[in-house]
Amino acid sequence: MYSPRFTITNEILTNIGTIEAAREVIDHAPLLPYYEKQFQEEALVRTVHHGTHIEGNELDLAQAEKVLLGQNVVARVRDIQEVINYRRVMEYLNKSQISHSTSSGQANLKSQIDEDMIKEIHRMTVERILDASQCGVYRSTQVVVRNSQTGNVSFRPPTAVEVVYQMADFVHWLAGEGAAEVHPVLKAGIVHYEIVRIHPFLDGNGRVARSLSTLVLFKEGYDIRRFFSIEEYFDNNASDYYKALQSVEEEDGDLTKWLSYFTHGLAIELTKVKEKVQRLSVDIKLKDKLGQQVILTERQIKIIEYMQKTGYLQNKAFETLFPMVSEDTILRELQELVKRGIIRKQGVTKAAKYVLNTYAG
Repeated sequence: MYSPRFTITNEILTNIGTIEAAREVIDHAPLLPYYEKQFQEEALVRTVHHGTHIEGNELDLAQAEKVLLGQNVVARVRDIQEVINYRRVMEYLNKSQISHSTSSGQANLKSQIDEDMIKEIHRMTVERILDASQCGVYRSTQVVVRNSQTGNVSFRPPTAVEVVYQMADFVHWLAGEGAAEVHPVLKAGIVHYEIVRIHPFLDGNGRVARSLSTLVLFKEGYDIRRFFSIEEYFDNNASDYYKALQSVEEEDGDLTKWLSYFTHGLAIELTKVKEKVQRLSVDIKLKDKLGQQVILTERQIKIIEYMQKTGYLQNKAFETLFPMVSEDTILRELQELVKRGIIRKQGVTKAAKYVLNTYAG
């Protein structure tokens, strides 16, 4: 019977605390639909690019984006197809997330992660890349896992005969009480590792592992508005990613080091998203007071952030805050914020201060 072994260390607790804090900010940030859509599209491009690039796809980020937009790119047919396929997988995950909830708020059991769902994700991942007879089908031959950066053998997965039994055992754990007691972020990391370890398919296991890990987060309420891409963290230093995976075997099956790495990566990516969201959605109280969401220019956002840190803004700080921008331009931005009631002016001379209204501070 499968039962993951790991220790919840202070590092893991710190990472999860950072994740929870970022999630809270991101989920409750008042954003215009335009920005929400933009963030989701940007995250999708990063996910698809980095999720395939880490396994040797030669397209760069700009090329991957063009492929997703349906534009022509001169590249290997396989590379283009991998990007198209992974985008379809991400769309499937989003649909699975939506179908997970019912009007009563209870989980839709048909959308639970099972072997059929895993096989379907694999089929979409390798469609037109592998022979149709190998898409969505467990492997029947022995394989080795190689580091795509060095070509070295990372580890040898279970034999083909063992795949069926180990996958059934793992999915049984995932649907049971044991998995229900594990924090969703740790559960996502465990799923990621186990799919890589069992390596149930002939090809595409890394992409299946990462997408299933994301699906676990989605289903457990950690979709975080689909603004993040942990694949970017993995791909930015692929050697660390492979070392972290290998650490489990080196530690005789203990997942602690891998989960430390996994949670650290998610914490970093969500913190980046949180900071970006905060720059656009300066304070939720602003929306509550004005009764609507507002579109702020980049300069206006920077002005409000500055006031939140220092308490006020004076003319003498203009040059420091906005080098190479004329005073008249900055004053126009300030006047617009005053007009909207977001800030107010104290005094009438050059020494006048601009301060936030209490609901915006």
